[in-house]
Amino acid sequence: MNRLSQSVMRAWIGLGAKYLPFADAATADVPIERLLRLSLFQVSAGMTLALLVGTLNRVMIVELHVPASLVAVMLAMPLVFAPFRALIGFKSDTHQSELGWKRVPFIYKGAMLQFGGLAIMPFALLVLARQGHAAEVPAWVGQAAAALAFLLVGAGLHISQTAGLALATDLTPPEKQPNVVGLMYVSLLAGSIISALIFGALLANFSHGRLVQVIQGAGVATLLLTGIAVWKQEARGGARRRPGAAPDPSFREAWACFIAGDKAMARLVAVGLGTLAFSMQDVMLEPYGGQVLGLTVSRTTVLTAALAGGGLLGFSLASYVLSRGFDAFRMAACGAMVGVPAFLMIIAAAPLASPLLFGAGTLLIGFGGGLFGHGTLTATMNHAPEDQRGLALGAWGAVQATAAGCGIALGAILRDSVAAIGGGGTVLPYLSVYGLEVILLMATIVIAYHLARSPDATNRRTADAR
Repeated sequence: MNRLSQSVMRAWIGLGAKYLPFADAATADVPIERLLRLSLFQVSAGMTLALLVGTLNRVMIVELHVPASLVAVMLAMPLVFAPFRALIGFKSDTHQSELGWKRVPFIYKGAMLQFGGLAIMPFALLVLARQGHAAEVPAWVGQAAAALAFLLVGAGLHISQTAGLALATDLTPPEKQPNVVGLMYVSLLAGSIISALIFGALLANFSHGRLVQVIQGAGVATLLLTGIAVWKQEARGGARRRPGAAPDPSFREAWACFIAGDKAMARLVAVGLGTLAFSMQDVMLEPYGGQVLGLTVSRTTVLTAALAGGGLLGFSLASYVLSRGFDAFRMAACGAMVGVPAFLMIIAAAPLASPLLFGAGTLLIGFGGGLFGHGTLTATMNHAPEDQRGLALGAWGAVQATAAGCGIALGAILRDSVAAIGGGGTVLPYLSVYGLEVILLMATIVIAYHLARSPDATNRRTADAR
């Protein structure tokens, strides 16, 4: 039986190395099994995001009768820590550990914060919703506890993802990093999809007790997945204290050095503009399909799958092309170029009353967003100084997450403002958002192509080719 198991495992690994997407990200020192295990921290992040944005969003509004405005505030709490990702990355670059680790302590800290937030969250929500004996507790206690829970989960997510991506960069050579980026974000997407299905099945027969079990079970799963992900991934000794060593630079000094070199500010501006453009439609697509095109709930729900499927295709193609030497800034520009006709198709779907055109545009938005996200993150990895990888990835994550949150808020505010002014019916408020996204994408294309044609990018491509 042991021999049979070993034969089956060897056959499975062989098939995986041949057919699994991003399997060529592996090297002799970091085989595909190790990369897949490391990607479990992204699976954990995807599970937590699916719980917050998907499951709890609906449960709080429908089953617990929490006001929608309060739910929106709670779900926005994790974004408070997004600007601090650069500081988190810097700390993981310069961390001095007696155990000799730099990244692993931060990944564990992030997992523990997520666990703490998920542990208290269900009881905080029950108090917030005034359910059962929790109705006897003052309302402000529920609000404060729920805010603390969402803040802890958000802080944990940002810490774990920043340090985890930096560790993945440390482990892989530059030519393999595009595939590693794709693998990590496909793992995030897979974690979100699988977890959403599991949460939906577990909460089919909703009860307050079952809600507590599901959320706290997610907290335990976070610890287990993170522990498995980082086991023996980072070599000890690289971050041990050394007597007489020169003091590390301060964050201000490190940031000034980072932002002054290699067109870092232009890269961050491109990330911010492009992410803002692709994110404004996140809360628009399904209402647009329902109000403007008259689609049913079941048909608009398919749009989420189309958007995710397009993103998966974009990441897959970008990994394949970038691993063969294509410029990362040009890839980001290509993603923005795909986004322009995609949003024009969404706009044209209204006067043409074409759900098919609307669905195709949604798929292309996901595809373009995948190309753009992969291109900007790969460019960040490629241009990050060896001693500032965490800072560079943290800066990318801070701009990306903050722009995504601001984009969602700006899209909703712009739609509601145009609707309040009146005069355009139900169509104009949505078209104003999509039109602004097209303008932002055009600006992103200009900046990305300028970066791709810069001497720094050209010299780096030449060095990589050699």
